[in-house]
Amino acid sequence: MADQTSTTGEVYTQQNAAEDYGLHAGVLGPLETLAQSVSAMAPSTSASLTIPLVFALAGNGTWFVYLLATGATLLVGFCVSRFARLSASPGSLYTYTAETLPPVFGVLAGWGLLLAYLATGASVAGGALYYANLLSLQFLHWTPPALPTLALVCLAAGYVAYRDVKLSAELMLWIEVVSLGLVVIVLAVLLGRYGLHFDMDQFRLKGVSTAALGPALVLAMFSFVGFESATTLGGEVRNPLRTIPRAVVQCAILAGMFFMLCSYSEVLGFRGETNRLSDSTSPLHLLAAKAGISPLGVGIDFGAAVSMVACVLACTTAAARVLMRMAHGALLPTTLERTNRRHGTPGAAIALAASLMFVATAVLAMRGVAGSDMYDWLGSLAVFGFLTAYALVAIALPFARRALGQHSHRVVVVSVVTALVTVLIVIFDLKSAADVVHARIPYIYLGYIAAGIGWYWVRRNKGLGNKD
Repeated sequence: MADQTSTTGEVYTQQNAAEDYGLHAGVLGPLETLAQSVSAMAPSTSASLTIPLVFALAGNGTWFVYLLATGATLLVGFCVSRFARLSASPGSLYTYTAETLPPVFGVLAGWGLLLAYLATGASVAGGALYYANLLSLQFLHWTPPALPTLALVCLAAGYVAYRDVKLSAELMLWIEVVSLGLVVIVLAVLLGRYGLHFDMDQFRLKGVSTAALGPALVLAMFSFVGFESATTLGGEVRNPLRTIPRAVVQCAILAGMFFMLCSYSEVLGFRGETNRLSDSTSPLHLLAAKAGISPLGVGIDFGAAVSMVACVLACTTAAARVLMRMAHGALLPTTLERTNRRHGTPGAAIALAASLMFVATAVLAMRGVAGSDMYDWLGSLAVFGFLTAYALVAIALPFARRALGQHSHRVVVVSVVTALVTVLIVIFDLKSAADVVHARIPYIYLGYIAAGIGWYWVRRNKGLGNKD
């Protein structure tokens, strides 16, 4: 049975590989592939910026919310990894959906995923601005101008993404190893000082409102989105049918463990402090001081800033591959499909992705929006794009397996549950809008999707419809 599955998967992949995208094939190994997904998530950023937001809603249930988010992510990871065993393509989730469901659903997945990566990249560019201001005030008593800082972040990410995909993957890998290592050291020392005992208030979910768990889950999910981005590197990974599925699942599991450790430790560490975790501008810095290793707190802040630049790089890389694949399917101009012969990277797509990230943050900066608010608003927008793509992949998976003669009731059940979970998260998101800006985000997303589908119908009527 295993041999039959492997053979079917190889045939499926050969059909995609037969289309020459001009990328350098087989240059990335397992660690570099995993680094793409980890960097797109920017886990050290969530430890500093997202967990306090979740705590503001869930309190002692923060770790539990991340447990629920881990479960939801693993459901999505199951569906994505099953597809990744069958197909290796730069188009990622867009390709999986477009090759299985009617064309309009592929279009929906493509535009949703593209916005997801672009908005996430812009979001963390805003986060990088936030930390640049934080560190500059701490050491220089001065804040750098927003527009040049944002331009530098997006330009640096675009240049490295264009220069060499292997170089960018290795750079992201080491940035995340150092950044996450510092966080783990601080949390380990902090837990050691508290002694090996359970914080029963957290395990009993003391004071936690059931109604707050839904909105908190939405925020927690933003910590995970991007975990599947290794799939965008399909043609550039060695042995992609094994390496990419493993990277997706490994990323979900490791991230879930890391976020639960961070949330538990941060809530415990702030107990008895005059400042609440939800009000802290740099929680890990404060906890490092409390653990008696204050210099590591500075290192964590610096590492978070660099990690955000790595996340912009990862999102630029992923968005460029989606742009490239959408251009190949005639959804976008063919210029975006071209790759540089020397570097094996889609230069025009990378330039467009980095430019759009800069423009989004620049417009907000000129309107006086702080970097932390950019991170919050654009991240909230990105979640809708990811959830759209996740739900469509979950729906498409049983049809793809049936077409290949691999029907499984277990896969059908998991796919249905995954689709329902993503829909529930969207409903929670719609109900959790606490202000005017967040209330408008769903309508902005719907307008964007409507424009994308309208563009598809226009091109189709002109004879430029989807080639896939």
